[in-house]
Amino acid sequence: MLLNIQFSRTERAQGLYVPAYMTEGAVGMDLCSTEDVIIRPMDISRVPSGVRIKIPEGYEGQIRSRSGLSSKHGVWVVNQPATIDQDFVGELIIPMYNSGVCSYKIHRGDRVAQLVVCPVMKVTLEEVAELPQTERGEKGFGSTGK
Repeated sequence: MLLNIQFSRTERAQGLYVPAYMTEGAVGMDLCSTEDVIIRPMDISRVPSGVRIKIPEGYEGQIRSRSGLSSKHGVWVVNQPATIDQDFVGELIIPMYNSGVCSYKIHRGDRVAQLVVCPVMKVTLEEVAELPQTERGEKGFGSTGK
């Protein structure tokens, strides 16, 4: 399925590549930084992508970490997946955390995160006095084993 999504670039993003799937089987489109950013150890920095998008009704955008940044450098997207609602049309700013012991430098044009677009369903809640019982019940936090 192919979904057409409108986007625009900020002035800072001129000359940088358009968010894109880097391989035929990729699920996320890579986003890059429009600025040089240094993320100190145990700190969060907001990395501008220079991209604004309009998510269609019935969908959400999700910003996710790139596996190489997180596994090799300990740099990942905070609050992932970060949700982009269908009524937000501002620049995608990527909050990134450095869990490593050394500062990490992001250069203008570096790919820093991925954008995934997913369908969503709105629901209504019905309050009841008691929920139906299940085999698992209220057991949580690892109760099903390793």
